[in-house]
Amino acid sequence: MKIKGLIFDLDGVLVSTEKNHFIAWKKTAERLGFQFTESDNEQLKGISRVDSLKKIIELGGATVSSEVFEELLVFKNEIYLESIRTLGPADALPGVVELLQHAKAHDIKLGVGSSSKNANAILELLQIKYMFDTIIDGNGVSAPKPDPEVFLNAAQGMGLSAADCLVFEDAESGIMAAKAGGFNVIAIGNPHVAELAHAYIETLTGFNLSLYEESI
Repeated sequence: MKIKGLIFDLDGVLVSTEKNHFIAWKKTAERLGFQFTESDNEQLKGISRVDSLKKIIELGGATVSSEVFEELLVFKNEIYLESIRTLGPADALPGVVELLQHAKAHDIKLGVGSSSKNANAILELLQIKYMFDTIIDGNGVSAPKPDPEVFLNAAQGMGLSAADCLVFEDAESGIMAAKAGGFNVIAIGNPHVAELAHAYIETLTGFNLSLYEESI
């Protein structure tokens, strides 16, 4: 089978800003009057900012008005954006740039399918945004993962079908979204979700697309 397009989740696949998210959510929880742990943070992987805040409020047993809810979303994002200002090309995860360059050299389309509403800003900081044919983020979908909309929109943006594309994901919700949309999906860097995907790799370093095509 010939893969014509690669679609990447952002956080945990192209870059790691998990620590930045954790710190921002921790400060948000403290504003609500309770402690937010790294274990709690695991429950937020792959879900939208709105759903993450709902989960945190649930974990803390808190009740907030819709107005306060919106204020907390802004508060969290401001802390997060401040913390990622120092990101640069060296922060791209291992193997990312090499795989993108290989794909471009072989006329393979490239897309991003992320729940993050800051995807464009982060890709700019990494200096790889120009390499992508389409970028679909949390601003461009009505239904978050595990709904497949984000990946289907990315495939459409590249002029391809789901069957033409390979998705790289590190979260259960993202893997479920890709599979629901009819995509082949590789889990990356998170052994806890390895069995959910069609294949698993620790990093993108040395990933051989030709060998993968032969296996499907």
